[in-house]
Amino acid sequence: MNRALRFVGGRLGGMLVVLLVVSFATFAVFYLLPTDPARMSCGKPCTPENLAIARQFMGFDKPWIQQYLDFLGGIFGGRTFGTGATAIVCSAPCFGYSFQQSEPVLSLIGDRLPVTVSLAIGASIIWLVAGVATGVFSALRRGKAADRVAMTVTLAGVSAPAYLVGLLGILLFGFSLDVVPVSGYVALAQSPVDWAWHLVLPWLVLAFINAAVYARLSRGQMLEILGEDFIRTARAVGLPERTVIGKYALRNVLLPVITVFAVDLGALLGGAVITERVFALPGLGGLMVDAVHQVDLPVLMGVTLFAAFFVILANFVVDVLYGVLDPRARLT
Repeated sequence: MNRALRFVGGRLGGMLVVLLVVSFATFAVFYLLPTDPARMSCGKPCTPENLAIARQFMGFDKPWIQQYLDFLGGIFGGRTFGTGATAIVCSAPCFGYSFQQSEPVLSLIGDRLPVTVSLAIGASIIWLVAGVATGVFSALRRGKAADRVAMTVTLAGVSAPAYLVGLLGILLFGFSLDVVPVSGYVALAQSPVDWAWHLVLPWLVLAFINAAVYARLSRGQMLEILGEDFIRTARAVGLPERTVIGKYALRNVLLPVITVFAVDLGALLGGAVITERVFALPGLGGLMVDAVHQVDLPVLMGVTLFAAFFVILANFVVDVLYGVLDPRARLT
């Protein structure tokens, strides 16, 4: 128990350090760019006096390191922009305030997050199951026609850009066959059936692209594992082939697959920009693209931090799963 607690405590401490480094680097990059967000809220005409007032109200008149410390302080204690009757209060945890959209950054992210999570979780489950199953199936039929067909299909998935696959899916299943919606999002709480029905095509598009990588990775791993001594020993003692593959080989195949899966899922939770744009899904990817166009630096900062958090969290979960799948990892 003590070893497990030290393991979890150490990983959580590492996550906190990484998030601090990412937040500092992100803040430095975005806030040292030759742009002035205060000009977007300055009004017209933007006189030097009005610009100075806007900078002071938004806190951009302070040294950038002080702005960073104020940002960190806002996460734990909240922030107040301006003074008097026009002051804007951003309650803790405050990840900044979008003056262009007149909303706290956390509220904007909270509104878009369910869409991105719905897209990412559904697609990742499909591509993981389909990719691993295809890879194992192909490895067990190495050199046969089924193997060559499977690898050819996965090559198409690896090579095709997301926007092209998305547009082809819309053209075929949306307009020609008219079997699935081609855009829009329905909240899960509003109608679970419509929620899944509106996401099925984006799920399949993302799964087709990503499953190809997992199929090739699983096939290579499975071929390597099948040549190991412990597999030959298991077969020599008469264990059923299903037990040899399912209990001994597949567990070793999953170790590298889970590592890649965690990174992919974490990155996808930060926003699937192209897929969200193609299917008009109001997720985090669209929020980030709009923030780039509008030079909305607080939103850019908040979305980037959340994307980094998802990747770090996914890697933490992988570290825990490693101990379950591989007993040797529990000793490190």
